[in-house]
Amino acid sequence: MSSKKRTLDTFFTPTSTKKAKIEESQEPPSNHPTYPFPVPQLSQSILNGLELAPEVKGKVINDQPDLDLLYFQPYIPKDISLDLFRFLRQSLFFYKVQYTIKRGSVETNITTPRYTTVFGVDESSQFAPDGSLVDSATKRPIPKDRYKCRPRPLPQCLEALRMLTEASTGETYNFCLVNYYASGNDSISYHSDDERFLGANPAIASFSLGAKRDFLMKHKPPSKAGHLNTGDVPTLQAESKSLKLPLGSGDMILMRGPTQSNWLHSIPKRKGADAEKGRINITFRKAMVKAGTENYYTYNVGSGGVSKWDEAKGEVMPWK
Repeated sequence: MSSKKRTLDTFFTPTSTKKAKIEESQEPPSNHPTYPFPVPQLSQSILNGLELAPEVKGKVINDQPDLDLLYFQPYIPKDISLDLFRFLRQSLFFYKVQYTIKRGSVETNITTPRYTTVFGVDESSQFAPDGSLVDSATKRPIPKDRYKCRPRPLPQCLEALRMLTEASTGETYNFCLVNYYASGNDSISYHSDDERFLGANPAIASFSLGAKRDFLMKHKPPSKAGHLNTGDVPTLQAESKSLKLPLGSGDMILMRGPTQSNWLHSIPKRKGADAEKGRINITFRKAMVKAGTENYYTYNVGSGGVSKWDEAKGEVMPWK
């Protein structure tokens, strides 16, 4: 099926008030007992476009201490990246997670400033063809008390992208985290994905779809940098500079090596009409032990209600 090439500008300044119809796949949707509703498969036109990814060769950025990035501008071809954005926003289920953190005797209630969802399970388990969970070593059903959460497999629309990413990066992933930034007010503060359950020097592939947002990075303070030779830390700090990478629709950053142990990254709030059109961030990563599974489902699903994109209202709404 042929399609006209679209750019980010034409997407955000449509010439007609009529909403473009998302092409539907004729294949049966992905489903699982843990899904609140079935997730459609990717259309053939998007699958055909993904066969051309990555669209450009990744740029290596490793000219600062402890930094190792591969930056694709873009990875997903521009003529399908916005179709993929609209498809995922309309097809996936999302959560607005609330949780409590305690510092000393003070408890603080946090509402995640974006919508989230997650799929996958750590290395100790795997999904059998029928969707059940089995032990990775014995291939027998896992004990019922292994997880407090309910792990779920990636739907086809994300599994296709995972397989493509593995083939082009030489890494393997068992988790997919999806964030939806509904407006420029949605954000994520400085943090690093350096949890022990990810193992040493984790590789994390981060895709951006939809509105352009800035991706900020800065070296961790000396006390947290983790260098064995503390005499070298001040020199390394003096040499490092903060980074600001503009992430457009279809772009991808692969963070690898010592990056997570030594650098922080964030998506700050942003003003402007483009940011109000919404952005989806997809990250692929590899959790080694069950603590990773519990963590990801706790902070990306939680115990709240399910939400879904409402095309008529043009926003994410509680799903019933």
